[in-house]
Amino acid sequence: MEILPSQIPGLLVIKPKVFGDDRGSFSETYSRQIFTNAGITEDFVQDNQSVSKSNVLRGLHFQAPPFAQAKLVRVTRGAVLDVALDIRKGSPTYGRHEAVILTAENNLQFYIPAGFAHGFVALEDNTVFQYKCSAYYHKESEGCILWNDPALEIKWNVNNPILSPKDLIGSRLQDFNSPFTF
Repeated sequence: MEILPSQIPGLLVIKPKVFGDDRGSFSETYSRQIFTNAGITEDFVQDNQSVSKSNVLRGLHFQAPPFAQAKLVRVTRGAVLDVALDIRKGSPTYGRHEAVILTAENNLQFYIPAGFAHGFVALEDNTVFQYKCSAYYHKESEGCILWNDPALEIKWNVNNPILSPKDLIGSRLQDFNSPFTF
């Protein structure tokens, strides 16, 4: 497994080794030892999966402390543009985002620590998105940053995304009082 730093400290792209032959392929997608050596020490307690049509945009979501979640995300069918937005007050990268294309073919994973809002847009029909979380879902702690806030300058590269009602009413960054500190 190869652990690659991103432009924003703390965000990591994980590239598993894929071993293939005429039967198919095998890859190790999680190793506590390798992740711990790379500084990922969370105890992942919940796995989630979503299936989305093309142009479904989910996010930018987070859970506030003490229920904040780190996530390890990947795609097992289809493709997404995955986005992590730094929402840690005092961070030199506050308000900046990192975007990664995750596909079933490239096998990349994206590690997103607590203190980041997270979202993705499905680029293909029937995209299967899987993620590990370091804390259980807690509805009262969830928050949402407006996916199309012009201040964020996120290039989703999708026209007329399919959104949930909660994703239509997220907070703009300038109006947001972050519960996270750097």
